[in-house]
Amino acid sequence: MRLRTKLLGAAALLAAAVPVAIAAMPAAQATGPNLLPFTVTNTTGRGDSVYLYVLGTNLSTGRLGYVDAGGAFTAWSPGTNPPMPAPDVSIPGPVNGASKTIQLPRGLSGRVYMSLGERLRFFLTPDGLVQPAPWAAGDPNHDILFDWSEFTYNDAGLWLNSSQVDMFAVPHAVSVTGANGAVHTTGALVANGRQNVIDQVRATAGWGNTVVTRGDGTVLRVLAPGKAADAGLFSATYLDPYIANAWNAYTTRTLTVQPFTNQPNVRYFGRTSGTVMNFTDGSGRQVASFNRPSTANVWGCDGALGAPNDQVVGPIARTLCAALHRSTLGTIDTQPGGTAADFYNSALTNHYSKIVHANMADGKAYGFAFDDVLNQESLVHDGDPRAAGITLSPFVGGGTTNPPPTQNTGAKSIASNWNGKCIDVPNWNFADGQRLIVWNCTGGTNQKWTFADGTLRTENNKCMDVAWGSTANGAAIQIADCSGNAAQQFVLGAAGDLVNPQANKCVDIKDWNPDNDALLQLWDCAGTANQKWHAV
Repeated sequence: MRLRTKLLGAAALLAAAVPVAIAAMPAAQATGPNLLPFTVTNTTGRGDSVYLYVLGTNLSTGRLGYVDAGGAFTAWSPGTNPPMPAPDVSIPGPVNGASKTIQLPRGLSGRVYMSLGERLRFFLTPDGLVQPAPWAAGDPNHDILFDWSEFTYNDAGLWLNSSQVDMFAVPHAVSVTGANGAVHTTGALVANGRQNVIDQVRATAGWGNTVVTRGDGTVLRVLAPGKAADAGLFSATYLDPYIANAWNAYTTRTLTVQPFTNQPNVRYFGRTSGTVMNFTDGSGRQVASFNRPSTANVWGCDGALGAPNDQVVGPIARTLCAALHRSTLGTIDTQPGGTAADFYNSALTNHYSKIVHANMADGKAYGFAFDDVLNQESLVHDGDPRAAGITLSPFVGGGTTNPPPTQNTGAKSIASNWNGKCIDVPNWNFADGQRLIVWNCTGGTNQKWTFADGTLRTENNKCMDVAWGSTANGAAIQIADCSGNAAQQFVLGAAGDLVNPQANKCVDIKDWNPDNDALLQLWDCAGTANQKWHAV
């Protein structure tokens, strides 16, 4: 079952919030440990003190509370009106270049906050916890550099995601290690990704004020458009012309919504009458109606696009909202539809989400509440986790500095005879289609390969692969899910040639590039040094 993530962050200082809404998980036998080791690693390059907070809902009792470094959960005491300051429950985090391991108890759903340089300020009301909302007037956390990730850890496993639904602030990657040793990571930025996001948003007409800077010049955050509009920093009607055009497209055409990838025969058919889009099922029975949403409704995926937790209206609403964010409604008539290349191509679109996605190493982010439609979200999950963590990424540079996962001692590095560099999965990004490079040999698991059944496999069981099964010179060498096809067969011969037998061609360092990040390609075997390899 897919994780449904939608932030319920406070819209104003006095709004109480529960950290994260999670769809009901299937019952399962407890497999992960009662206390899951959760490691936060600091590679920011900054000298700030780091403070961690683990806040959430106890899934057995429904009580809101906090967790200490040892994994003990304590429920919040009742608050007051006006809100009273919550006690300081921060956990000292790691300094730059170090790591801190805390314990995450099973049966908890919530957030891990990370603040740099200053402790966060939380408040308690009789109804619960008031969380930071730095886009709201008067919020005491406005000038603090901070961010958060969301999680649910229960008997069905761990779900952990980075989130940019409200803002982009402290770059960080999330990871989970399964019982089989496989490590899944997402959220890592490309090199200079944080500054790229800031610069590119600033350069987009009308969006510059969404970048929030502290008096000392520190960029604190880039606000998502809905939060920026709430703060008066962005047009409240920005998307209105696009929404009207997209909505009106279905006065003469039919929109088909297929909301469930595992139920392709479930379809709903939408037509617009006036400002209302009505949906029928396959029998012609009307099952849902939606008024044309406002820009604010789209940014928040709420109001006219409110998605109840049902099997009809909610799935249609989330599909419409995702299509409007990505500006595919009105141009793609079967939704969810398109690929990442089709998203955000309108002049009026969610440029914030577009830019954040473009600067993620694997293209995955939570740029808006339902970015998990078509699996675009920055989420890791394992049903039998053994460890998890967050890496606070470099603010400047980076792109290749994520810490290595646990060493796989049964694997070998493959080094170039020419320059001694190793075949490398950049940034520990084990996503399908990730192109391979060479890099200084570090011994990290992103440079470890296991020879198995004629394939070369990464530590998380992805296979070295010739893109699209090509046999042409210049075909990219990448990783992909192991499928048994001939594009994933490689033989390292005694002469040092790493050959794909299907093409009878060699893995080659492209253009004799001697530098780190040099790409690998398929090429006619020429016996040259840039095609010679050895296992170490």
